[in-house]
This record gives sequence, structure tokens and C-alpha cells, in this order.
Amino acid sequence: MKKILAWAAALLTAGTLDAQTALTYSAKGTVYDAGTLKPVEAVSVTVPGRNYSTVSNADGSFVIKSDQALHELNFSRIGYRSCTQAVTGGEISVMMIPVAYPIKEASIVSGDPLAIVLAACDKIKENYPSEPELLRCFYRETLQKRQRFISVNEAVARVFKTPYRIKSTGADKTALEKSRVIMSQRKHDTLSVRMMGGPTIAASFDIVKNPGIIFEDIDLQLYSLKMESPAYIGDRLHFVISLTPAGTAEYPLYYGTLYIDRESLTFSRIELSLDMRDTNKATRMMLVRKPLGLRFDPKELGVIVNYGSQDGVSRLSYCRTTMSFSCDWKKRLFATNYTSVNELVVTDLITPAVQIPREEVFRPKDILDDKAPLFLDSDFWKDYNIIEPSESLENAVKRLKKHN
Repeated sequence: MKKILAWAAALLTAGTLDAQTALTYSAKGTVYDAGTLKPVEAVSVTVPGRNYSTVSNADGSFVIKSDQALHELNFSRIGYRSCTQAVTGGEISVMMIPVAYPIKEASIVSGDPLAIVLAACDKIKENYPSEPELLRCFYRETLQKRQRFISVNEAVARVFKTPYRIKSTGADKTALEKSRVIMSQRKHDTLSVRMMGGPTIAASFDIVKNPGIIFEDIDLQLYSLKMESPAYIGDRLHFVISLTPAGTAEYPLYYGTLYIDRESLTFSRIELSLDMRDTNKATRMMLVRKPLGLRFDPKELGVIVNYGSQDGVSRLSYCRTTMSFSCDWKKRLFATNYTSVNELVVTDLITPAVQIPREEVFRPKDILDDKAPLFLDSDFWKDYNIIEPSESLENAVKRLKKHN
């Protein structure tokens, strides 16, 4: 009887998790730099009073959906003044104004960079969620062979996050809610290399919660820290601290830039670039598996992580990894260059924060294209917030669909 009740409870839990509120209202538009009139990428777009959010794509375009009528939207990005825009019947054109800080403020942000980082680490328990949370995220990974897209995978995932006082992502869990994949069917485009990534990057690259990447005391000793010119994120001035490897370890280190809110000492943005000088270490970090006889040469691993603040609580909002590498078989003369981009945006905060059942967990070494159906239904994301595909990506998907 206990087993039957447990099984029934699991079904009820799964049904609760799978429920998705109908998002019947939407707004779309493009974000521009007010000075240059060029599109602005990776602008955070949020619905005031709701948990819905997305980011603008490489063309500056966005679409955001809500379960309630949309009257206005909030926009923010590093280096620009935050703004609020009314939602009209047509497409919205948003002009973001670059922010320049007064010269006198440069002296305010001087100080010991290590002391500032350690103080920000001490305040993580105060500045980030103190209770478990369940996030809904949109994830996209693309793979390009030279300049041509050969694979596009997309997914909506639920991510269960434990409180930030627990300095580990080991208990954070990810589950797929919906996914799809399309890839080139050309014989020479087949790439049997499995890279790190997938929607689990919401846990593995949550750097504030996963201090083992750079924020452990022993790791910080391996870096040289330097105060850089301050920067605004939204309307808040931030310390900007650069990291440079100054020691060696069994694992690769990073070059990086930390953006720390001057008043709250919250990490708002972290940019990292893997030290590629030791290719063996970099390969172990980036590669999950490859076929025997294939040579893998890592070129770049870049990480950008943004945290957004709402009601005095900061939480993960956006993560992007860019990996470049080349591959060739030992009998071939020339290597082929590849670029993989994994992008995840938190689109909703789900309540209550129900734990993800064990049988639904998507693990770090799981491969998304092994689990996803083909990329055929044009209304696949009808009820979800996503990162609007750029024009070049849309054209690539059309070509891949045609060849499939």
C-alpha cells in the first residue's frame, strides 16, 4: 500500500509540474542604442509585477508573453540606463540610453579588490534566495561548422534550486519540460563529439552558488585581482574587478571580470574566459567524449552569467557559454573549426517550489539531441517565453528543415 501511495503521489507531483499557465497576451519589439541606432543584444525584458522575462536576440528583437494583459515592460542591460516602455498595439521600438558615470565617482570605487570580493561572498546568504526555488528556463544550443549552422537544439526546462546558503549545486536538479532538435543530414557534418553544456548550465555555471569555480579561498589565491573602471548595470553603480591567473592548479583557471553592486555587494554579472594555455586541461574541462582517432583542439570557452534583482533578492537570470574548437581525423591534413553557443534565460518563477522527481532529472552528461523530437511544429513554443531566434538563425533552421 505504501508503494502504491508513493507512486500515486509521484504522478500527482509530475502533473503539477507539467502544468503550464496559458500565456495568451504578448508583446514584441526591437531594442536599439539611442545614440547609434544599432540593435542591442542581451537586453533583459521583464513584466512589472510578474515573474515573466526574456532577453533580446542578436538582432535586438524580443517577444514576451504573459497570462495577463501587458501594459508596460522593463528593460535593462549593462552600460545602459534602465527604462520602462508602454505596450502599444503594434511592435515596440525601445531606445536604450548609454550611461556614463561622472569622473568624481571613479574615486568612490577604489579599494582592495580582494577584500571587496570576499565581502560580496560573505553577503551571498543575504542577497540571494534563502528558500528553495523552481525556475522555468528556455535553453538553446547551436553548433556551427565554420560559418554554417549544422545543429540547433531548444528546450524548456525546470530547474530546482536549493537555498544559496548551501554553497553547492549538487542538489540542484534540472528536468526537461519540452524540447526539439534539428541537425544537418550531410555525411561530412556528422560530429560525434559531445561537449559540456545542456540545460544543466543553470546549475553548473551558477558561479555564485558554485564557488568551486573561482570563489573558494584556495582558488582566489591563484588569481591576481585588479580594480577596473566602474560601470553601471541599470541605474546602479558597480565595482568592476578583473581576474588574471597568477598560479597553477591541476585544473584550468580563468580570466574574468566581476561586476559587484557598490551598495548591496551583490554579484550582478560575471564574465569568464578559460585559460587555454594548457590544452590538455582545457580539453578535460570542455569535452565529454569523442570517437577514437579524432583529434580535438580547444580554442575558447567563454561564460557570461547575469543575476537579476527583484524585491531585494538577486537570482540567476541569464547564462551564455561560447565554445570554439577544431576537429580532424588523424589521416586528414586540415582541421575544421566549430563554434558551439549555449544560451539559457530564466523566464518564470514557479510556485510552489516542488522538488523534481528523480526519474525526470536531466543529468550533466545527458545529451539533449538524444532526448528531443525533430524540429517540425511551428507552434512548438506557443505557450512559452523563449529567446526570439535571430534572422540568421531562422534562415538556418529553414535550410535544415528543407534538407531534412
